[in-house]
Amino acid sequence: MSLRRVLGLGRALGHRSYCSKSPLPPDFVEALRAVVGTPNVSTAMAVREQHGHDESMHVAARATVPSPCGAPWQGGVCFDLSHMNAIMELSLEDFSVSVEPGVTRKALNSYLRGTGLWFPVDPGADASLCGMAATGASGTNAVRYGTMRPNVLNLRVVLPDGRLLHTAGAGRQPRKRAAGYDLTSLFVGSEGTLGFLTLATLRLHPLPEASAATTIAFPTVQAAVDCTVQVLQAAVPVARIEFLDEVMAGACGRFSNIELPVAPTLLLELHGSRHGLAEQQQQTVLLAEEIVRLNGGSRLAWAEELEERERLWAMRHRAWYAALALRPGCQGYSTDVCVPISRLPDVVVETKRDLQDSGLTGPMVGHVGDGNFHCVLVFDTQDEDEAQRVHAFAERLGRRALAAGGTCTGEHGVGLGKRALLQEELGQEGLDTLRSIKAALDPHNLMNPGKVL
Repeated sequence: MSLRRVLGLGRALGHRSYCSKSPLPPDFVEALRAVVGTPNVSTAMAVREQHGHDESMHVAARATVPSPCGAPWQGGVCFDLSHMNAIMELSLEDFSVSVEPGVTRKALNSYLRGTGLWFPVDPGADASLCGMAATGASGTNAVRYGTMRPNVLNLRVVLPDGRLLHTAGAGRQPRKRAAGYDLTSLFVGSEGTLGFLTLATLRLHPLPEASAATTIAFPTVQAAVDCTVQVLQAAVPVARIEFLDEVMAGACGRFSNIELPVAPTLLLELHGSRHGLAEQQQQTVLLAEEIVRLNGGSRLAWAEELEERERLWAMRHRAWYAALALRPGCQGYSTDVCVPISRLPDVVVETKRDLQDSGLTGPMVGHVGDGNFHCVLVFDTQDEDEAQRVHAFAERLGRRALAAGGTCTGEHGVGLGKRALLQEELGQEGLDTLRSIKAALDPHNLMNPGKVL
């Protein structure tokens, strides 16, 4: 590996870097210290352990010396950009802001308080915004505001050889463009395999003047998902529509101490002006209540107070931890597929049946307004038979989504675990094209080697 490239990264980033689990040559570590300063390099075991894994079950370090970003799979160096946390170039008139990689979504929205604007992409966790761009994050608001991809206007990227790239041109932030290949979209969702994102210019949105949320219980999973499709087809102007199966509803209610029927449940939210929201609610009463009634759902009771709505969505955002609490001491593995809305009821019902037949603990939750849902599989990692059933179920689910015209990952990414499914999804020509792009930008395979491809 060329030391010049590592020095280029060090000069461009100028912030803390950590060695992963595998030991690195002493001269390599000293070279890093010479670039970023001794206090900014750590080889301590505790620090390496912290940065050497993520929430998945796939990461396992090996002794090589690439320079990946995120949890290293093959060992190497992990760059921590959390101290690059400046919010820059806020333009209220242009509805845009530029942020460094250490800025989280909550920090940005706190900074925007009082401006009448916000950044609505909400994956639940208080993730860094550049990290959200790198993973192509989505969330509960995506049905109205979209995922990260349409909300990123420009990126400043340090390429593997140390060059600095502005994906839409330096200082540019147009709402649309047709100039050449879409480099911004190329790096959104690239999972750290093509470069380091060191600045993101984001699209902001007007903060809704008023919001109202409700929960609806249904007799079956089929009824809840059928209702979702029908609500969308009826053009009910929803901002959020989330699904919990009866297992997840029970787990979330207990974990967050909220009274929630142990039944398949939809969480629905409207955004708008105070006057417009009242009209929307009237429209929803006329449309959604009839659709809900036809599907056997409970009565709609709207929550408009901020505290009540925040409590409801905080419960939804804790779904991962609520699922883990079903089996203390066990590990969680979240599946992540997305299918066309028309196929959502069939795929969800088939998946529910597969879960039950497999004897797995896997509460279901999803951003069903986009056709995206997750099974949070909670299992004993020491039980080899159960672990094999988890892997087999996840592969069946991915292939079920592909057979329905969907994707093996709607927002979590490919990483290590879905590389085979990615090939099935794109075909050999698609995968070869991705490999050509990777080879052109990172010929020495320095950035997150082994991930995605």
